[in-house]
Parts: sequence; C-alpha cells; structure tokens
Amino acid sequence: MDCYKALVSFDRPRAPIVIDRVLPDPAVVRELLIRGAPYWTVQRYVKNLSELAALSDAGKQGRKDRPMFIAPWFRGDWAHGEPLVEGVEVFLNHDRFRSAARELFEGGVVVPQLVYVNLNPPIARVDPGHVDIPAFRGIDRTRHPAWLLTTMLRSGLFDRWYVPSATAVAWYYEGEGGGFTYWPDGPHDAPVHRTCISNSAVVGDNDYMLHRVEAVGPEDRTLPKRLTLNSQLRWDDDRWEVVEQGDVRARYQFEEVRVSVSWKAQVFADAAQLALYENHQDDLNLDQVVDMLLTDLATRGTPITPPKAPLHDRPFIEALTAAHRP
Repeated sequence: MDCYKALVSFDRPRAPIVIDRVLPDPAVVRELLIRGAPYWTVQRYVKNLSELAALSDAGKQGRKDRPMFIAPWFRGDWAHGEPLVEGVEVFLNHDRFRSAARELFEGGVVVPQLVYVNLNPPIARVDPGHVDIPAFRGIDRTRHPAWLLTTMLRSGLFDRWYVPSATAVAWYYEGEGGGFTYWPDGPHDAPVHRTCISNSAVVGDNDYMLHRVEAVGPEDRTLPKRLTLNSQLRWDDDRWEVVEQGDVRARYQFEEVRVSVSWKAQVFADAAQLALYENHQDDLNLDQVVDMLLTDLATRGTPITPPKAPLHDRPFIEALTAAHRP
C-alpha cells in the first residue's frame, strides 16, 4: 500500500483503462435492474449541505438554512462482498475488470468487493465533479459517513491505513446526453469528455480521479419536484416511477433512464497487506481519527473545541472541509 501511495495523488491519478465491450449479452442488465428495484436517492450518503460540500462543490450551491435540494439520481447495491441480487456475478467476477485493476496498480492482490448501480432519469448536470468514497483499515462506509472518509483521504494523515481500490464504471444507455467527464491528469488539467457508449467501461483510480456525469436527456426535461431523502425509483410493470411517500412524482420509459454499473475491488500490494487488513492488526478507530484531525486543525492555526458528536457536528465538518479541500 505505501509503495502505491507514493505513486499517486489527486494531481496525478493513475491513468484509466478503457474496456470497449463489457458483457457478451448486455440484455441481462435490464433483468438485474428490475430484480434489484427499488432504488434510493444517492444523496442518502449525506444529511446536509455541510456534508455534501466535503464531497463535492455541489455542496456550495444552496443556503444552509434551507432544505438540501434532492436530485432525481438513484442508487442501489447489487453486491457487497457477496451477491445481493441474483445474477450480479456477471459483474462481480468479471475477468477483464480484475485484469484491468491489476494493470492499473501494476500488480497486487485484487479482491472484488462492491457492485452498485446509478440510475439517472432526465436531469441537468448537477455535479461539478467528485471523487469516490475511500476506505481505511477499521473505518469504511459500512459504519462511517462519506464526508469523513473523503476528508481523511484529502488530509493525507491516514495514508498508512488507506485501502487502495480500483473502480470500473460501465454504461447502459443509448439516449441523449449522459456522457462521462473525467480528469486523468488531475483537476487542474483538461478533462476527457467521453460519450455514453453502451456496454463500455472505464477502469480508474476513482478515489483520486475527479469525474462527473453530464446532463441526461433533452434540454426541455422536467425534473420531479420536492424530493426528499426518502424518495425512491421503483419499477412498475413497464416503466420507472419516482415515488415520494406514496406519491408518484414522475414516470419514465426504461430507455429514458441512464444506467451506470460500478464495480469496485480492493487492491493490496501483496499477501502481507491483505492479511493485515483481514486480521485487523492495525485498524483505526473513530476516537483516533477525530484526535488526529483536531490536532491537525490546531497545527494549522484553526483549533476548535472537540465536538460532542463529531460525525454530525457541522462546524467541525466545515472546518475540516476548509482545511482540506484542494
């Protein structure tokens, strides 16, 4: 892991790898989508604009004293260590994804971990760019919020515990828009704009490589209004429905919804690093993380009172975001 970290940064992520054909029969994706429904809003990873701002500049839009705008952008998990939806093995055990991850990291032990899906009904571009949610030994998304994990990676304080990951993003959409923009040479250089080519994929170091989804659908699209973190995207016989507490806010044909399937694998430098992760011999705990972050703020000349509830304390989150946003 340490040798990996020396080679990569937000300004110099690993060069992504393009896969032109992911599945021999992409029709199975429709079956998986219907089987895995319903889907929840992706913004359930965050509770307010302070947490969103730690992940993306999208959090700078809107007023802190008003409810956070909830976009019609939905997500569901298909695998987490093991299949959660029947048939997801076509992605979870994908040989080309594995070999691309090994190529991306110049070797190592590749352990597939996650498969999840993003569904975008017609929507304007709402994300200026983001990186994915990282993981650390003892601290990951299963028990800790996304804002904390992203802040930990940006701070550079926890590199010793960081678990590198490779991400393959595959698309299934042939409608208007829905492209993928990414910054393979860092956020300060020119991005690559990739058309949404169905059944193709890009495998990248997405914990470090900035990327975003472009607008989906025609310019005269109409967004469903007044969505909350409880909104869902459901399949109803032959169409998608955006549902808010039993109220159908929008309906879409299957082909109108942009689909991307993400595969994530942990990549360990060698068997010893894998054993260290599996045996929990050198795990972080939350108290340790908070103490290190508070010490860092004090060193920077911006000390704050230790929060009673650090995972939800907005002044604490905002101080860390100000210190560690690039």
